[in-house]
Amino acid sequence: MNRICLHAGLALMALVCTLPASAHITLEHQTAHAGSYYKANFKVGHGCGTSPIRQIVVHIPDGVRGAKPMPKAGWDLAIQRATLAQPYQDHGRTVTEDVVRITWTARSPADYLLNEHYDEFALNAKLPTQAGPLYWSVSQVCVEGRIDWSEMPAPGQGRARLKTPAALLDLLPTAGGAHKH
Repeated sequence: MNRICLHAGLALMALVCTLPASAHITLEHQTAHAGSYYKANFKVGHGCGTSPIRQIVVHIPDGVRGAKPMPKAGWDLAIQRATLAQPYQDHGRTVTEDVVRITWTARSPADYLLNEHYDEFALNAKLPTQAGPLYWSVSQVCVEGRIDWSEMPAPGQGRARLKTPAALLDLLPTAGGAHKH
């Protein structure tokens, strides 16, 4: 147990030291065990300059399975699926397509996320079994403008130099007690 805590603590310290100050869409919990179920809670801190946000689009990373969004009052949900190159088994059935993108769109201008406000957009999914960094690209579409938080560092490059970094989830090795559905 101490070894797992040490690994988690070191990973968290490394993550905190590399997070840029400009990362404006981030994950609430930035570490999780590979192969576990995870609630991805995307924290949105501002609009496009002074323009309010009217849409949030989360692009589901490869290997993430069964993403299910949490509905938000005043926002419509759209779920895009695609055929999988490698089907997988889930609860005794073969899954041949999965979620690749989730979009929340404000129903009216009264529901827009104003620049001076903060909000969160959440989904639940099963994480890949391989430990390491997992990047989530998120687009925020504003009344005027758009920001695609999608930059990923090249090998050996830190995140500090990225202008619009993708949200990072550090996948830790499986602890042996990963929750199975």
